[in-house]
Amino acid sequence: MPPEQINKVLQNHSVRRFRHRLFSKRIWARGLVFWGGSITVGAVAVLFALGAEQANHYHHLLIEFSPYLPLLITPLGLGLVAWITQRFFQGSQGSGIPQTIAALENEETRSRVLSLRIAFGKIMLTILGLFSGASIGREGPTVQIGAAIMHSLGRLVPFSRLQTEKGLILAGGAAGVAAAFNTPLAGVVFAIEEMSRSFEHRTSGTILTSVILAGISSMAILGNYPYFGYTSASLPLDQAWIAVVMCGGIGGLLGGLFSRLLIAMSRGLPGRAGVFARSRPVAFAAACGLILAVIGLASSSTTYGTGYDEAKFILEGSQQLPAEYGVLKFLATLVSYASGIPGGIFAPSLAVGAGFGLNLSELMPYAPTGAVVLLAMVGYFSGVVQAPITAFVIVIEMTDNHDMVLPLMATALIASAVSRLVCPRPLYRTLAERFLNMARPQTPSP
Repeated sequence: MPPEQINKVLQNHSVRRFRHRLFSKRIWARGLVFWGGSITVGAVAVLFALGAEQANHYHHLLIEFSPYLPLLITPLGLGLVAWITQRFFQGSQGSGIPQTIAALENEETRSRVLSLRIAFGKIMLTILGLFSGASIGREGPTVQIGAAIMHSLGRLVPFSRLQTEKGLILAGGAAGVAAAFNTPLAGVVFAIEEMSRSFEHRTSGTILTSVILAGISSMAILGNYPYFGYTSASLPLDQAWIAVVMCGGIGGLLGGLFSRLLIAMSRGLPGRAGVFARSRPVAFAAACGLILAVIGLASSSTTYGTGYDEAKFILEGSQQLPAEYGVLKFLATLVSYASGIPGGIFAPSLAVGAGFGLNLSELMPYAPTGAVVLLAMVGYFSGVVQAPITAFVIVIEMTDNHDMVLPLMATALIASAVSRLVCPRPLYRTLAERFLNMARPQTPSP
């Protein structure tokens, strides 16, 4: 066949394919469900954020009335959250990211943890936990919520298996991160680096489109704001290497320790504490609430909630925090996770990193405090999640500071490497195995 005829045949085929895609009801239905779902994720994430802020606000009002009120409110609140979780919303406990990762790999897990009922419970229980004073975040839960919304809407029209598992769920989770932090690039990177641990070309466009639509709906409501405000902190190159090595090494060490402790607790506490947690989970959650209240008193009431305000105060230097804030927030987040209530560790981890950064800045008086705090936030967060690209991208976008790109990148890489020495297995992947094991049939003992 002559080249002219080959070109003509190819052109006719392309035209027919274009017309089919343009007028196909099935393709339009898929597109409308997908676009509508992405916008919905962004809107729900914004409403969730507003609810979380109000919960923090009302908790602070209680503290202003009396700093001893959490000794009553926090145990009762965490006990109530644990009871509701156990009774009505099994699968909503914890961060939400492990559930989403597990749902990508197992159909039974997917149907159990990515329903609209679980998403609703995740929102309400996280807000109640924040009102009660738990040291939890909303960003991890927003990942599960976004994935649940996209997965549920995906059932309305026929999608291929790849689009459902790797497209809609990944896109919903990425959109959740983007809308929760108002960081669209971090949403894409997080989906690639942490949730899928690989980049598949056929799902990249789906993720990008979902992040863009969720980000647009979020910015349309709240505006284009950096999560931790604007910071112009910078670090001269002749001083950067010392701060990078210290923040990367210490942040990775502490972040790896935190992850290792979380993994150990997910398998069950040792001794009488473990028996108590398994036999009476509601009472155990209340006991964790009492410990949180005691930590709160020791920290001058700074360890409650997400830690967003405290991290911002440290970055701006606008308010004096206790020198032991980083250690106490570390413990409060650990206890909050042990209680078994829904809630994430993203924002609390960044706050812990900021607290440790404040301590490290005293060892390096020649370096700007704000710059050291940024490095410590990236170092600790990278040590916890062992996703260095996500760590430095998310902090850059949250602070709108591009002068620190190279130091932040180097810190994240060092911290992730050091963390693997302490905690060889990634946190979220290891926690996801718990949900996968629940779905696998148990082999009877011989």
